[in-house]
Amino acid sequence: MKPEVYFTRTLTPEAVLGLYKAAGCRLEGKVAVKVHSGERGNQNYIRPEFWKPMADFTGGTVVECNTAYEGARNTTERHRKLIEEHGWTKAFDFEILDAEGPDLVLDIPDGFRIKKNYLGKGIEKYDSLLVLSHFKGHPMGGFGGALKQLSIGLASSYGKLNIHGAGNTSRPWSTPGDLFLESMADAAGSVVRYFGGKAVYINVMKNMSVDCDCCDVAEDPCMKDVGILLSLDPVAVDQACLDIVYASDDPGRDHLIERIESRHGIRTVEAAAEHGYGSREYKLIEVEI
Repeated sequence: MKPEVYFTRTLTPEAVLGLYKAAGCRLEGKVAVKVHSGERGNQNYIRPEFWKPMADFTGGTVVECNTAYEGARNTTERHRKLIEEHGWTKAFDFEILDAEGPDLVLDIPDGFRIKKNYLGKGIEKYDSLLVLSHFKGHPMGGFGGALKQLSIGLASSYGKLNIHGAGNTSRPWSTPGDLFLESMADAAGSVVRYFGGKAVYINVMKNMSVDCDCCDVAEDPCMKDVGILLSLDPVAVDQACLDIVYASDDPGRDHLIERIESRHGIRTVEAAAEHGYGSREYKLIEVEI
């Protein structure tokens, strides 16, 4: 059976929760709500208030991990300061998962490029996972969505170096593109297995720049806003977003597609599907909210 991807064109905080309810989702126990806190200076990241009804409904804790590159989020102290500046702590209980070590190490025996994934140790206290992703371009990965949040997003600072370097942490920013993309697929799969299906993935297609929310100087959005997508399958929800971009008649879609294709971004989705933890074929269910 093809996995279901629920889609609404309504782009409001209430619509995120409405889509979750329409899909009949239920996350139990202690819920980790993964977001992107947004680099200082970035104008495109999804603000806390947009996620608030959804996060509040689950009773979850909003979580992030530190970065591996220079910036406002590469140490716990700096990251906590920025989280406060961006208003996250006013809206939610918030945890930086790799604030304290050692990392949680997940084995990836079938990994294409990496055999271990290093997560922020704080993830161990959670029973289920809500992945809230901003679908947009990315300077290295071509695009970012649920698979990026599962891999780079939940990796510790060291784990990010490991993924970027395809297992070689001494060369994280000079790794050939497909090696990095396949490493993301490896890492994402390890997190899917860790939570054993107790996860929901929501992608928001708004503020779609060719650049990521990790960029302090990002291009303005090149495409008009589209809507919100939800699935229990991270591969399907990312593939559905890509299909919507390719099918669009928006004049800015060519610029986003150039970014995706020039970085061979589809390889992450291909590799994830080859691993068998998601499907590129899906059933799209449009919901009016």
